[in-house]
Amino acid sequence: MNKIRTFTDLIVWQEGHKLVVKIEETYSLVDQIKRAAVPVTSNIAEGFGRQTMKEKIQFYYLAQRSLTELKNQLLIAKDVNFLKEEEFNTLADQANCVHQLLQGLIQKSKSYLNPKS
Repeated sequence: MNKIRTFTDLIVWQEGHKLVVKIEETYSLVDQIKRAAVPVTSNIAEGFGRQTMKEKIQFYYLAQRSLTELKNQLLIAKDVNFLKEEEFNTLADQANCVHQLLQGLIQKSKSYLNPKS
């Protein structure tokens, strides 16, 4: 059995993805992709403006959830041929970059909640 590292490794996601691809061949993803992309930076900005570190982290996690949703929608867009492979790779690379930076921001912010003595 392979180790599960990302949501795409989950069989339930893989089977759900097949269903979505069949449905999305008929319906557009554009609005869904826009709705997932905008909250990423909106939640980062809102978290930055919050007073407590706990609140900041909560919004950074919301941004991470939106980013994961966006990654899923990009995969669907590629698989229904809305995105060319090259376009998908560019967007996926950028999403992965943002994900890594966001994870670092969350970890650093958490270290302020529980400073080591």
